[in-house]
Amino acid sequence: MPGENLSRDEARERAALLSVDGYEVSLDLRSAVGDDAGEGPRTFRSLTTIRFRCNEPGASSFADLIAPSVTALSLNGRDLDPGAVFDGTRILLEDLAAENELVVDARCAYSRTGEGMHRFVDPEDGEVYLYTQYEPADARRVFANFEQPDLKAPYRFEVRAPEGWTVWSNGAGTQTDGVWRFAETKPISTYITCVVAGPYHYVTDSYTRELPDGSRLEIPLGALCRKGLAPYFDADDIFLVTKQGLDFFHEHFDFPYPFGKYDQAFVPEYNLGAMENPGLVTFREEYIFRGKVTRSSYESRANVILHEMAHMWFGDLVTMEWWDDLWLKESFADFMGAFALVGATRFEDGWITFANRRKAWAYRADQLPSTHPVTADIRDLQDAKLNFDGITYAKGASVLKQLVAYVGQDAFLEGARRYFKRHAYGNTRLSDLLAVLAETSGRDMGGWARSWLQTAGVNALTPQVVLDAEGRIGELAVLQEAAESHPELRPHRVAIGLYRLEDGALVRYARAETDVDGPRTVVAELAGQPAPGLVLVNDDDLTYCKTRFDATSLATLRDHLGTMTDPLARALCWSALWNMTRDALLNAPDFIDLVTRFARRESDIGVLQMLHAWAGSALVNYAPPAWRETGGKLLAEVALRDLREAVPGSEQQLAWARFHASVASAPEDLALLAGLLDGTEKIDGLDVDQELRWVLLEPLASHGRADERVLAAELARDDTASGKRHQVRCLAARPSAAVKAQAWAQVVESDALSNALVEATIAGFAQSSQRELTAPYTEKYFAAIEGVWERRSIQIGMDVVRGLFPSFPTPQDAAGTLAATDAWLASHEGSAPALRGAGPAGAGGGAALSPGPGPRPAPIFGQHLSHR
Repeated sequence: MPGENLSRDEARERAALLSVDGYEVSLDLRSAVGDDAGEGPRTFRSLTTIRFRCNEPGASSFADLIAPSVTALSLNGRDLDPGAVFDGTRILLEDLAAENELVVDARCAYSRTGEGMHRFVDPEDGEVYLYTQYEPADARRVFANFEQPDLKAPYRFEVRAPEGWTVWSNGAGTQTDGVWRFAETKPISTYITCVVAGPYHYVTDSYTRELPDGSRLEIPLGALCRKGLAPYFDADDIFLVTKQGLDFFHEHFDFPYPFGKYDQAFVPEYNLGAMENPGLVTFREEYIFRGKVTRSSYESRANVILHEMAHMWFGDLVTMEWWDDLWLKESFADFMGAFALVGATRFEDGWITFANRRKAWAYRADQLPSTHPVTADIRDLQDAKLNFDGITYAKGASVLKQLVAYVGQDAFLEGARRYFKRHAYGNTRLSDLLAVLAETSGRDMGGWARSWLQTAGVNALTPQVVLDAEGRIGELAVLQEAAESHPELRPHRVAIGLYRLEDGALVRYARAETDVDGPRTVVAELAGQPAPGLVLVNDDDLTYCKTRFDATSLATLRDHLGTMTDPLARALCWSALWNMTRDALLNAPDFIDLVTRFARRESDIGVLQMLHAWAGSALVNYAPPAWRETGGKLLAEVALRDLREAVPGSEQQLAWARFHASVASAPEDLALLAGLLDGTEKIDGLDVDQELRWVLLEPLASHGRADERVLAAELARDDTASGKRHQVRCLAARPSAAVKAQAWAQVVESDALSNALVEATIAGFAQSSQRELTAPYTEKYFAAIEGVWERRSIQIGMDVVRGLFPSFPTPQDAAGTLAATDAWLASHEGSAPALRGAGPAGAGGGAALSPGPGPRPAPIFGQHLSHR
């Protein structure tokens, strides 16, 4: 991996020297089909012509290419010796002219890691499917280029494909005699070019809109997936959300969609949630639901569709110069995804999901030693790859929500409109965005940016209430605190809500919106109000903070949380209680008690599923070891009770069924799961479809109740790519030392598994109920990770180093695991910063950013152990 890296300084030097006029890329993908032959990777021909200018004739530079071999090279008609100028990652370019033409004929390798040109063979029918994924710098695995975001150029793609295939790229395509030719793109960056090829199932539609100038905008729409998923493909709903999003963004951005067609491809073994390639957005195919799912899953898919669509303007039309401002596109798209979800679709409660899921991801990431400012210091491509995390996405989006409250929604949107028009097809820095927002709002953005974008950590806001002699509020203040490691106290625009019991329900009776700044802020507007049962200091979720409660408020929630009538306020209280649990201000058994008493009253299905996840995490990670068995039985009993009492066929019933399976361990609970599988047990309204069957099988496998024969029979029942991933995960979950040894060898000592099967194997290996079985791997882990990082791709390296971190030590081994982590860090100061988990900003190492719920997975070094 070090040889594939590119530093920011190198990129700046090259951008100052070169400008690119255009690419012509010809790919021959006919080698994708047929049996593997010979040694080495399966390859395809990649022929690239790059026309570019150099403002210092006679200077030297380099082009990027990661390929097994180069057949021929020429620069300005002069043949070059590949052995002399190509080192496997870079092509040396010497004595450049003012105008140049580079031609590279290479053999590039198909990928099994989801990076570059990924090749997937469907086990169901043997069909081959291809797609590309490049961010931040894997286009060079498919064609020669200048791999950095600020060297934009137009592209012409030509693809030869096997007979019967269809090929898609960013532009509209036509096919003649097996050759697909695509319309030239607008100037875009390398990382958002795209090719998808194979016998995909394809559905079409169209979008039309009258523009303010009287012209008519027509956008061809397409949606595609593997043939095996066609029976489950609800393209009509995908098109509905797409059209709603296009309407919303046209109304708010006042800049017509600039990239012609709009295809959306749902592809197999995808590492990310989705990718914003203009004209050809790619998604992980898990967004096609093979079984019954809750409304929350459809909301999540809609959010991702809108997130990627926002990128068409913010990220694709206007692109950051370098990955330092990665947040500029991801935070904006994350915020706009939720904003459009609420403003344009049926998911009107999208801000509840944002508060309860996205911000929970951000709060966790922002309290790890690997946290960093929103505007991180991205030194090289490894930093960029690892910066796709809860800070970049969820904290950045939360900060933008605070910014909207700070400058006003109208000023914010007008700033976005000016930004797009001023910088269309160009590259920007953070200062360009702040400049237009200062114009439209009249507010000084410098101080706001320094506090919110250039410092790390999360503040805690706590209410302080003093009652007068009549029992009314004499003074209400908000106290602001910060961690010693990140002491910045920020300006917050907040709403403070006062709640009391009325007719058995907890309702808001007063609200004030104010600016909180410094350690203590008095809220004069609420003086004289009747004494509250609950003070909610971030009502309506305007700012990014940890909400705390005074003693009276906490006591009220312990007794009446389930009676809160406002779903957003209720979700904010749940989130605050979870943060208190993680911060050891609320005992894990107390949090679990609240879930067992009040979760069944939760009306928002997304919040309910989040509560299930938090309760499981509280049990596994934060509960006293001696109480875990008791707590697990309690959760299983409550889950079964609420499963049986839920409305038959409802999404609440499905959520409780899945949660019950996740906490089942007692013989009677496992017997129920087995009975649901074989049909001897029934729960009225619960449809045990194929996806739910795998959910029920995993705990049976992990507790020794489903052996290899049972799992093979289930795979025969579901002999698909999805079924194979489920089976592999269940196989690795079995409670056997031999099983764990085999799983470890498959992931750490071999590269035979694809990225999807690596992920599934790791998920099965790491079972919280098998701490004794996995304890011997702590020493092996620290002995292996440096070699894994050096030998494997960044994606697989992240998966292995993060996923196999000894997150579930036995009680007697927990201190030893922390000591082993510290010892490894102390003895490997020269290791790659990304591997050390220092994070792009150089914060302390040793903790990890676990996968968040968003479009992309987050970086590494295991899970945080500080609260165990």
